[in-house]
Amino acid sequence: MELCIQAGVELPEYPSRRRTQPIRMLGKKMIDRGGIIMPPKSTHSDEVLELDTHRALERFPPPVDSDVVKIAQSTLNAYEKVRWGVAKLMRKYTVKACGYCPEVHVGPWGHNAKLCGEFKHQWRDGKHGWQDATVEEVFPPNYVWHVRDPNGPPLKSSLKRFYGKAPIVVEVCVQAGASVPHKYKPMMRLDIVVPDSEESRLVA
Repeated sequence: MELCIQAGVELPEYPSRRRTQPIRMLGKKMIDRGGIIMPPKSTHSDEVLELDTHRALERFPPPVDSDVVKIAQSTLNAYEKVRWGVAKLMRKYTVKACGYCPEVHVGPWGHNAKLCGEFKHQWRDGKHGWQDATVEEVFPPNYVWHVRDPNGPPLKSSLKRFYGKAPIVVEVCVQAGASVPHKYKPMMRLDIVVPDSEESRLVA
């Protein structure tokens, strides 16, 4: 959201004050504060309600079985498009991530607030360890175990080294019938035959 606002997108739920001219800085020293700050525009749109996921299962009916595969494929394409867009915006706008906790800051320098939640590094006195962020830190994927057959037997902990993982969005879409993207196939370990429990001890 913040990257899109920095790029000029007006979001009604996040009104933003914008300067008529950019701030000019030399290193960390501010030379010009820019133009007059414009007040945020008060706009109300019904499109924002469609993006609200709170109690979405009660507001929207379940999809028809014939549309599930198409919805899964379009969702997977949208997920990849968002990741591609985030990577493109990160080339234009600097994003910093803390090396100790999951906090992310959009801007050329990380803020100086002592809010780091990783308390085992007390010598830092709560300061963040800022470094250049990656796409995974800005748009973090939650990885889950890949289940080849949702209707089959459950996964066994003794065979976990033979199972693969995938982002949860990819796993849900694949189980719904979407085609597996090529870059996720090695992560999901689709080319490995999972042995039986009796055969696992015989595998090197």
